[in-house]
Amino acid sequence: MISFSNIDIIIIIAFFAIIISIGFIVAKSNNKTTEEFLLSGRKVGLPLFILTNVATWYGGILGVGEFSYRYGLVSWVTQGLPYYLFAIVFAFLFANKIRSASLFTIPDKLEEVYGKNVSLISAVLIFILVSPAPYLLMLAQLISIIFNIPILYSLLIAIIASTVYLFKGGYTSNIWADAFSFFVMFIGFFLIVFVAYNNFGGTEFLERELPETYLSLTGGTSVTFIIVWFLIALWTFTDPGFHQRCYSAKTGNVAKRGIIISVFFWILFDFLTNTTGLFTRAILPNLKNPVMAFPMLAEKILAPGLKGIFFAALIATILSTLNSFMFLSATTFSRDFIFRIKKFSSVNHSPNQSITYLIKDAEMIFYTKIGIVVTSVISFFIAYSFESIVQMWYTLGSICIPGLILLVIGAYFPKYKVNSKFAITEILTGVGVSVIWLIFRNQFNGFLNALEPMIVGLLLTSVIHFYGITK
Repeated sequence: MISFSNIDIIIIIAFFAIIISIGFIVAKSNNKTTEEFLLSGRKVGLPLFILTNVATWYGGILGVGEFSYRYGLVSWVTQGLPYYLFAIVFAFLFANKIRSASLFTIPDKLEEVYGKNVSLISAVLIFILVSPAPYLLMLAQLISIIFNIPILYSLLIAIIASTVYLFKGGYTSNIWADAFSFFVMFIGFFLIVFVAYNNFGGTEFLERELPETYLSLTGGTSVTFIIVWFLIALWTFTDPGFHQRCYSAKTGNVAKRGIIISVFFWILFDFLTNTTGLFTRAILPNLKNPVMAFPMLAEKILAPGLKGIFFAALIATILSTLNSFMFLSATTFSRDFIFRIKKFSSVNHSPNQSITYLIKDAEMIFYTKIGIVVTSVISFFIAYSFESIVQMWYTLGSICIPGLILLVIGAYFPKYKVNSKFAITEILTGVGVSVIWLIFRNQFNGFLNALEPMIVGLLLTSVIHFYGITK
């Protein structure tokens, strides 16, 4: 049981109030074009790019606590290192190309290269991938703990806190709210690491109290285990958030440099979060629910007031991802569904003709706002139906990523693209095989049972894709 003083509650409420206020204050009165509402006019500079890029990367903060509590430093090897590597590859190979394309979403690019059918199927997968439901559930769970209210009401509060300012300011409100969250995140975790170190000691304490494998980079796990997590990190290339931020940057160099600099902040924040996880395991070795590792350590070692700041940091870490995914989902709804339905149903439309007339700026903004409502409702019911955040991530990622990743790479590198028929086969095979393996893998034993659905999907789509390149 976690107890909160009045000062803790005041600090947490103040955080919510500041976030919402920032969202409304920065909203531009001339925010009337599609580019202004969806991408902040494509004028995001380097500092703001970095702040929002770093903040939106850590929505699963309770999962980070669970992983480091259960396994130790291997958490960094699997949840940090591969993402740094793939983010740097993304920066050098994709950032300038994405910004130069001046599009809005991943399906925009896939339509340009592979045609309408692939773009519509990819839009469905992207909508699933950017579902805010896991982060909505996580934030609601924290709100429920802090204010001692039922999860139903906590979900509603979480929806309001993550969307109310998006109606007014769109992407501009989104990124400025996330920029404030960046500072709160770092302050909170610096604070708890400092208190733990000051009260219990540093490496000598950890070496004495932790199992030996916890300070090993492999954590006693198998090479296969680590390889699977590296493959999962390939998600970086199809991350709609990365693409959105590159489209919004002032220049391609801003996007490229912004991602590279972000990696250094990710390394620092991962040091703080994994150190916090190690301290939790050393101080509280018998937690029944490791998902609550960070909150329980705060309860154990932080005084009133400091606890409020740390919980505000946890909320900031989740909220910055939640509001970004809310807006990404809404953009997918307006740009990738409504826009394309109107476009493809237009009998007078020529493939080479400008299509901006099909949906005016005011309509696009209106449909994006409708998308925020639709996304909120769908996420509410998904979050209310699931108990496991990890189960949601696992299921959604395993199904969607295999069918997308090679097509996205081929879209930006013509040498590796396939024709539209192979692209449709590839995307449907990636999804279908992953779903089938997810359902029936338990019927097998040994190696086949341990084979992840995502790996099966990637293997088959790789065969299709590379065969398609030769044709």
